[in-house]
Amino acid sequence: MNSFKYFTGEIYQSNPACFYFGLTNLVLAVVFGIMALLNPIQVVGTNAWFKPIKFALSIGIYVWTLGFFSRYLVDQVDLTYFNWTLIISLGFEIIYIAFQAARGQASHFNVSTPIYSFLYTMMALGASLATLAGAWMGYQFFTRDFPEMNSAFLWSVRLSIVIFVVFAFQGFAMGSRMTHTIGAKDGGPGVYFLNWSKVAGDLRIAHFLGMHSIQIIPLITYLWIRDMRMVFLASTIHFILTMGIFIRALGGKPLY
Repeated sequence: MNSFKYFTGEIYQSNPACFYFGLTNLVLAVVFGIMALLNPIQVVGTNAWFKPIKFALSIGIYVWTLGFFSRYLVDQVDLTYFNWTLIISLGFEIIYIAFQAARGQASHFNVSTPIYSFLYTMMALGASLATLAGAWMGYQFFTRDFPEMNSAFLWSVRLSIVIFVVFAFQGFAMGSRMTHTIGAKDGGPGVYFLNWSKVAGDLRIAHFLGMHSIQIIPLITYLWIRDMRMVFLASTIHFILTMGIFIRALGGKPLY
């Protein structure tokens, strides 16, 4: 509890915009969870509200993570455009996903009408801009000096953002195919809530693990690693395993 209070307090002090936008998404995840219980409408064989829940959680955690990282940049760079890029791009994404869930319609890969095609394209553009915002922050960490940061933690931030960007743009592998399942149709037997396919390759698994390296690697470093070489080793292992899962999915094979 003390660590969480410290984490959120640092975000609030250094980047209030990220704090409130991230908090808004986490609150929305709870609201969507209630909607899932009250209105269990189905889309592609699963509760339509599961997708906005997952995206709201993911966006909230992502924004808070960048908000925490920005504590090291707030005195060196102007974060105004960075913050607005996150808020506008990801705000549009969660609104559209929730809107489609409420209507019982798919948000992703839905190009059944010209307006859906346009909105799906705008959502993909928004996700790309949010990824580029993370890449911009990574660039700042690679090109500036941070004498107050432990070198192991600094490199965990740098390497995790690199991995994040790689697997965020791996989303285009799904967009180009207009599906996330390889070897079967979307919506088949899957892991509860996450809906990762149990019978075919699912590109979302590597996408998820790679994007959340931005939390996984710095957290592992903060808790257990003090040696910079171990940070490189942990990052390399994480990248290889995630890439292996991606290649396996491309071959139409389930995770297990």
